[in-house]
Amino acid sequence: MVTAVRHLGPNWYASVMGTAIVATAGAGLPLHLPGLRTACAAVWALSLAMLLALLAARTLHWTHHRDQARAHLLDPAMAPFYGCLAMALLAVGGGGLVVGRDWIGLRAAVALDAVLFGAGTAVGLTAAVAVPYLMAVRHRVHPAQATPVWLLPVVAPMVSAALGPLLVPHLPPGQPRETLLLACFAMFGLSLLATLLMLPLVFARLVTGGPLPLALTPTLFLVLGPLGQSTTAVGKFADFAPGAVPAAYAQGFTLLAVLYGVPVMGFALLWLGLATAHVVRARRRGMRFAMTWWAFTFPVGTCVTGAESLSRHTGLAVYDGLAIVLYGVLVAAWATAAVHTARGLLSGALLAGPRPAPVALRPVTARTT
Repeated sequence: MVTAVRHLGPNWYASVMGTAIVATAGAGLPLHLPGLRTACAAVWALSLAMLLALLAARTLHWTHHRDQARAHLLDPAMAPFYGCLAMALLAVGGGGLVVGRDWIGLRAAVALDAVLFGAGTAVGLTAAVAVPYLMAVRHRVHPAQATPVWLLPVVAPMVSAALGPLLVPHLPPGQPRETLLLACFAMFGLSLLATLLMLPLVFARLVTGGPLPLALTPTLFLVLGPLGQSTTAVGKFADFAPGAVPAAYAQGFTLLAVLYGVPVMGFALLWLGLATAHVVRARRRGMRFAMTWWAFTFPVGTCVTGAESLSRHTGLAVYDGLAIVLYGVLVAAWATAAVHTARGLLSGALLAGPRPAPVALRPVTARTT
């Protein structure tokens, strides 16, 4: 077991995020299908089990393979995935309060979410500072290396912003509720502005340097994360602001939910089309399964919750339809990634170390004299 986790990186937390969002997004659908909520609770329980197992495995990794863990931190391709740890904690905690309470009870769900929200927010804020710092002073990256993976550490606070309001009604009235809600709003701004700094680098790399390598092409879907999650966040602010902040602020949050969410969701759909075209191209050129396929799950799930939020605040049926269609895409992507991941685990291929690069032999010139 100790040897098996040597190459287990923080990117594996993406599978926990992708599983938890299936439960959370499904619970908010404008559908009343028999058994849907029970199925969502079961998926959330699976995400909790995955989180606990992965935390244990990563503890072994840091304990017995510290050299490899440090190498991950110094690798510009791997270090940004530490943002996934924060988002996995937050996604499972928020899912517990949304659907997990059906199985574990409200009190236990609130306690679990409070612990995971606190831990996830602390890790997320740390990653949002530490990873860009390492990129600047240790990684020595170049613009041609920019990928959407760079967004992961700065998006983590946006997940806190979107899920933190769920705890507001469970705090004492007055300053505790207002403090948490406005703290979430501050993290919304922090993450949004940081994303606006990073995204132009990614887009410039894409249009000037050509398509991403085949294995990295699915990471284009990561751009949907801050778009869908920020739309979800402003909707949550509007949902939980009444009674937590002055009435004028609450009305402002309601306006923001629509005036911000509608155009951002429009851009998300534009990017979804662009990313899908790149994935189709990569698939035709031989793209095979890699852990990057989990990028098809959580970001799409945030667009589902964003569409659900816009449905509540605009009353437009078109957003109901959008949420249902995107949820279908999410479930299909999750099932595909989950099946391939299970196969890779059983075969050992996903836990194997990177293959060494082939060594080219020098040509030998024979003497003829």
